[in-house]
Amino acid sequence: MSENNSQKVALVIGASRGIGRQVAIDLAHAGYIVVLAAKSTTDESRPYTFPPDPNSSQSTITTVAREITESGGTALAIPTDVRFETSINFLIQETLSKFFKIDVVIYNSGAIYWSALGTTPTSRFRLLQQVNPEGLYITLQAIIPAFKKQGIGRVVVVCPPIYSRFFRGKTAYAVGKVGMSVIVKGLAMDWERQGEKGLGICGIWPAAAIQSGATGRVDPGQLRHATIFSDAIIAMINAPVETINGLLDTDEDFLRKNEGVTDFSKYSLIPGAIPRRIMPAEFPDLTVAEQDDEGDRIDSAKEKAAKL
Repeated sequence: MSENNSQKVALVIGASRGIGRQVAIDLAHAGYIVVLAAKSTTDESRPYTFPPDPNSSQSTITTVAREITESGGTALAIPTDVRFETSINFLIQETLSKFFKIDVVIYNSGAIYWSALGTTPTSRFRLLQQVNPEGLYITLQAIIPAFKKQGIGRVVVVCPPIYSRFFRGKTAYAVGKVGMSVIVKGLAMDWERQGEKGLGICGIWPAAAIQSGATGRVDPGQLRHATIFSDAIIAMINAPVETINGLLDTDEDFLRKNEGVTDFSKYSLIPGAIPRRIMPAEFPDLTVAEQDDEGDRIDSAKEKAAKL
């Protein structure tokens, strides 16, 4: 592939099934080269059902890549375990070595365990943090140098707007997911302060439940197709940086406010059903009156470098 290739490259982390698969396929339909990352792969030397149920464990980055290529798109599957820095670094470097750039990163990888603090084992807490905020943090550390060299780059993270009800009954999970939202806010502020006008990061969360492996027990009448999520993500990466940088929003709200969508009925899994909104109608404003008054800012990295 030529280094002057004009086709945009999207890296979807957590692309094997459900929402991640749909996002990858719709990015390919939108003209992106798509790099698919997840742990699950399919042994193509053995017979397997194709196409598999997109919300089952039979759907892997191997089968998603095949879906894309057989539809005329370009896809590359790279097995990745976001718990390990070496695995993420290999993913980024392999993508850059083959396509010379990364325009968009979608961080959809996530571990789920919903229970009260007293019934969530410490081992499960650690896993949630490894896959959710730590995996995201390592990914950003790995991609930032390439983004700064390019002068352009977008990151969309599957993480929620910050509000108190989210913590209820799932403390360990909320620590990680809200931590990801803090990372979005913090990196957006860093890029703004550094004058990186071509770089933007935002978070997205479903306003109503979406059909996936995680929602298999939910009443189908309360579910939406994953296409609402991919439509919102594509709208986010096409929006001006100043519109999305630091934004934490839901799929429905972003499409309504920025794309003028008013009728969401096409996204209902059951035609005619109106899925219940699971997110608040409004979210708290996290800014304070002293937002720009930081006093004497400390930069530990610079202090450490000065001592060397």
